[in-house]
Amino acid sequence: MKKDTTYYGVKEIARRANVSIATVDRVIHNRTGVSEKTKRKINEIIKELDYQPNILASRLASRKIITLAVIIPRVSDETDFWEAPLRGIKRAEAEIKKYGIEIQHFFFDLNDKNSFEEQARKLLKEDIQGVLLSPSFIEESKEFVQACHEKKIPLAFIDSDLPGQDNLCYIGPHLYQSGYVGAKLLTYRLKENHKVLVVNISKEIDNYNYLQIEKGFRAYFSDHDQPCEIVRIDIPDTDNLSVTNALTRILHEHEDLEAIFVTNSRVFAVASFLKKSKRTDISLIGYDFLKENINYLNEGLIDFLICHKPEEQGYRGLMALYQKLVLGAPVEKVHFMPIDIITKENHAFYQN
Repeated sequence: MKKDTTYYGVKEIARRANVSIATVDRVIHNRTGVSEKTKRKINEIIKELDYQPNILASRLASRKIITLAVIIPRVSDETDFWEAPLRGIKRAEAEIKKYGIEIQHFFFDLNDKNSFEEQARKLLKEDIQGVLLSPSFIEESKEFVQACHEKKIPLAFIDSDLPGQDNLCYIGPHLYQSGYVGAKLLTYRLKENHKVLVVNISKEIDNYNYLQIEKGFRAYFSDHDQPCEIVRIDIPDTDNLSVTNALTRILHEHEDLEAIFVTNSRVFAVASFLKKSKRTDISLIGYDFLKENINYLNEGLIDFLICHKPEEQGYRGLMALYQKLVLGAPVEKVHFMPIDIITKENHAFYQN
């Protein structure tokens, strides 16, 4: 009975304040991330309702440990993108660990399906109550999700979605719209009847992310009746030499390319190639607020970076599991992150 009272109390406070349950929880437990104005409003409602939070007391009394698992790519020499989601995960972990929640981390190689399967098997042998997953390998991720369903383990997805899976939630970009925005940005330097190149640098060429981003990219030109020849190249071997060889070949075959759109964070590899090839006449757009990308942005070799706040994705993903398993509160099924546009002029003020 006590649990129900807590749940409906928090829900009613959130409804009256017109904020999320997670925001109310932050204020109740004096955590950061809420404006002073919102904090005052929530505290006034708490006082009005004479609400007495008892989550911490009840969790400590139960002495039951809730174990959550995180299974995401590890940071590699090729890209440090996953540093940002991990920061968000650790931030959430620091907030919720006092409720008797433990986090186990399982890292896999983004270039190796076997490493994902190995980590997934290890995870499933543990007593896990919830999973935060980045579904990087489609078929392998579906098998893992099914195994979790059989064990009645809820999953939160970040960065990439897997449509048709009964997951708790997806927190990440609207991939189609992100590609659409990328195409619009690319047109600012293009001439009529232009030719552009879409580059997918990944072991997993059929990744849902890349397919949806490219679909949105192509749709922009179609919707706006802009004649455009779109050339696509997939580069499954992601080392520098393989990327260089593939780009050398494609630029030799299509010398009149005006712009390149890279569907993930490895845009720095293309920028490096263009710099060495002295092809600064080609516009370049890609993804993510990485050190290497920012360096090439400053040099003018990358025109725009599109970012989806990966740190916030990691934080929200873990907090969604906490909200479900500890607060017993409903979780928003889909939470789309902003599609931020980063330039040479504004990157110094951007928070990832």
